[in-house]
Amino acid sequence: MSVPALLPGMAWPALPANSPLPLAALLEQLEALERAPLAALVSGQERQLALLNQHLVAHSPWHRQRLLDAGLDPAAPLTLATLAHLPPIDRRELQAAGAALRCAQVPRSHLPVGETSTSGSSGVPVTVWRSALNQLFWLAYTMREHRWWQRDVNGRLAIIRAGLPQERIQQDNWGPPASLLGPSGPAHAFSISVDTVTLAGELAELDPHYLLIYPAALADLVRHFRQHGGGLAGLREVRTIGETLSNELRNAAREVLGVEIVDCYSSQEFGVIAVQCPHSGLYHLMAENLIVEVLNDEGQPCRPGESGKVVITDLHNLATPLVRYAVGDHAEVGPPCSCGRHLPTLRRVLGRTRNMVLYPDGSRRWPLLDFHLHREVAPVQQSQLVQHAAEAIEARLVVERPLTASEEAAIAEIICDALGHPFHIEFRYFAERLPLGSGGKFEEFMRTYQP
Repeated sequence: MSVPALLPGMAWPALPANSPLPLAALLEQLEALERAPLAALVSGQERQLALLNQHLVAHSPWHRQRLLDAGLDPAAPLTLATLAHLPPIDRRELQAAGAALRCAQVPRSHLPVGETSTSGSSGVPVTVWRSALNQLFWLAYTMREHRWWQRDVNGRLAIIRAGLPQERIQQDNWGPPASLLGPSGPAHAFSISVDTVTLAGELAELDPHYLLIYPAALADLVRHFRQHGGGLAGLREVRTIGETLSNELRNAAREVLGVEIVDCYSSQEFGVIAVQCPHSGLYHLMAENLIVEVLNDEGQPCRPGESGKVVITDLHNLATPLVRYAVGDHAEVGPPCSCGRHLPTLRRVLGRTRNMVLYPDGSRRWPLLDFHLHREVAPVQQSQLVQHAAEAIEARLVVERPLTASEEAAIAEIICDALGHPFHIEFRYFAERLPLGSGGKFEEFMRTYQP
């Protein structure tokens, strides 16, 4: 029996060349690999890493020079062990490289290649090139999530997103990946620019079964229903993307909407990075095409329960060498999951470095914000903190009426207690809602101050 030819540039997973149904074929591979022993996953990663490096050395002078600068022999196989000797690159280095990042040649079967630009929510927007194979993995992981959570793709789907070509889009199916594998229910997309009152009314009329939304927009929606009544009677699940999700919002959605939140960790550069487990709530890493490392301040791997910066290698991007790329996020490493899937886990995604408080002594930590306490002393609808200086925090608030001096003092005390330092709190008020960042994203705490 002859062995079928594999897709060029792809040693693992084993995807046949010229497959008539590549998404279905990849999904079949993923279903087997997620329950394979961890050693099999590591072995597969190493085979694909060696093949990736061969391509990048041949077609990316930028990558070849990076290996040389790290003291690595470009002609030698790149292994998981030698990969650790390659210093991570950050967004500024990726931005500075520009078009030099792009490989001069990409296998024909990986075409077309498309340009993807990040939103620049970190203040440093970058552009990378992703292939059709990268897009196939994104679709497969999205479908994997649908199947893990046993979603009924014939239900009604509502989507709230940034970057839509118009404020409202309606179509008779969910679109890829569900529509590529069979019939699906209708989908309605709304721009993030639609105001909360209008959105709540239209969603209530649509009565979706599933809602895909940013956490900040969800918080607005939950706050509206809590204050004015109503809800989404047919809603079965909320799926959040794009921003850090708090336990406070999980609890609020459960209380007001009566459903659980399923969160997905993704980025423009890599697609889906981790999917929440329906059994444990841990985030399973998509190890079949990504090597995800969480490193401490000394550059060493974090152990379960420890937090550090996220560094990712894309094993199948033959258009842009994203090898040990520090995306700017921090995460906590999770333990092995009891669900039977052997994909590594994160316990939680903490956010970006700019979401950490910087103290006058130079230390940093993640803020533990009790915004619900603000409303206990004053009619505060929405809050955000911005650190502009070593000792100064700007409190941005949306309120139902002007606050008294004593109410401002009480909120300032709550903020300083939560941050563990007597910062000077400056108040700034906004009408209706706080402004979103680039790409329609919102951060509860951000730091513009750099010493």
